[in-house]
Amino acid sequence: MARQVLSSTMNYQQNPSVNPWAVFGIASLATFLISIDSTILYAAFSSIAASFPQATPVSISWVMNAYTIVYATSLIPAGGIADRLGRKKVFMYGVGLFVAASFLCGIAPNIYVLIAARVLQAIGAALLGPSSLALILEAFPQSKRAQVMSSWGAVGALAAAIGPGLGSFIIDSLGWEWAFFLNIPVGLYCLLKGIPTLHESRNSHTHIRLDVAGMCLIILSVSLLTTCIIEIKSASLSSTRLHLMLTTGMGLLVAFILWCKKTTDPLVDMGLFKNPTYRFVNMAAVLFSIAFAMMFFSFFFFMTNIWQYSLPQAGLAMTPGPLSVIPVAIISGKIASKIGHRSILITGCLMFASSAFWYLTIPGLTPDYIGSWLPAQLITGAAIGMVMPSLSAAAVHNLPKKDYAIGSAINQAIRQIGTVVGVAITVVLLVNQHIQLNDFHKIYEIQIGLVLAAGLLATRVDTRPKPEESRSAF
Repeated sequence: MARQVLSSTMNYQQNPSVNPWAVFGIASLATFLISIDSTILYAAFSSIAASFPQATPVSISWVMNAYTIVYATSLIPAGGIADRLGRKKVFMYGVGLFVAASFLCGIAPNIYVLIAARVLQAIGAALLGPSSLALILEAFPQSKRAQVMSSWGAVGALAAAIGPGLGSFIIDSLGWEWAFFLNIPVGLYCLLKGIPTLHESRNSHTHIRLDVAGMCLIILSVSLLTTCIIEIKSASLSSTRLHLMLTTGMGLLVAFILWCKKTTDPLVDMGLFKNPTYRFVNMAAVLFSIAFAMMFFSFFFFMTNIWQYSLPQAGLAMTPGPLSVIPVAIISGKIASKIGHRSILITGCLMFASSAFWYLTIPGLTPDYIGSWLPAQLITGAAIGMVMPSLSAAAVHNLPKKDYAIGSAINQAIRQIGTVVGVAITVVLLVNQHIQLNDFHKIYEIQIGLVLAAGLLATRVDTRPKPEESRSAF
């Protein structure tokens, strides 16, 4: 997402009347809300299910998946909307919509209202995400922007680190509704402080890539295909209906690809995939994102159902892994600037596979967090710190500058869709009344296969710098 707005902001001069760090604080706080909201909900699945006993695993999974799919598809046009209509205006509308939707989530009387409110949340998040970074970049001089982008990225990493622990404590103490209600005072603070602090800017020549037909096709396709995954073992859906949904979902996916090739201004520019590195990076990204979502989501099921941890204990136990992401990501970025991303991606995928193999073979029914879980968790965190930022950077490395924005946005959307599939697989394997240790073994085996395949795809990635770029990297 950083690249999505970088190209449109770098032509603007720093506004001397703006306090850049005040802008950074407001915009980053809003971004923090988005990041922490997604991690909190992994811990809230069981609590939401208990509040709506009539809801099925399919409908409960859509509390997360509806948000992710809409957010993914909305990110692509959101950057252009902010540039064209005004970054401050779109940021404020995005925060306002996110706050209002959070309130609706908290008071939702049934699962369907909750899902609808999550869709509104996703639209608000997509609007404020690119506009927040645009506001930050414009507030700082060109010489400070690399540093500021790193700091902005660290905000998301910090949210991922503290989200599980904080969210688990809030949900256990106050209920899942407060995971949404706590967004309201923070969001209102951003709105009130943003009015006098943020400076409006726009680029009236920016083209808005708003492909409504393409968005509808991909949303319907992903929705049907993930529902097929979740319902594959369900007795409520006949095999005939399941095959019909699968065929329709695949047909819509093919229709989406053909539409993007045919229309003059598609949601996804299929021509970008002619670049080998971009093509293989995105294939690796979707596989790794599926594995990542399975790892993150299944953690809470294991801790609370196998080791009988309380929800706050499970959230606290999750924290060391995300904390190890931050320093590894910084170091890996510096190394990649010297040697390219291929070796880092392959090493990270192998490390993730080794940690999944550890989970498959070491932890048992007796709780032993320090001895049998923490070592693999730290390896997983380091692997994510190597792979996730490298996927983002490698995706746009060989693209022309004019394609940085759309190339990065498509990469982010593909990774979000991978997350949806990962959640769906976890739901179908673990959401049952009698979870056994062997159920988790299936999760880890799938993770190993996915990340090894991603590592194999990464062997085709070539982002090695030219000699003159390598000498100036540090």
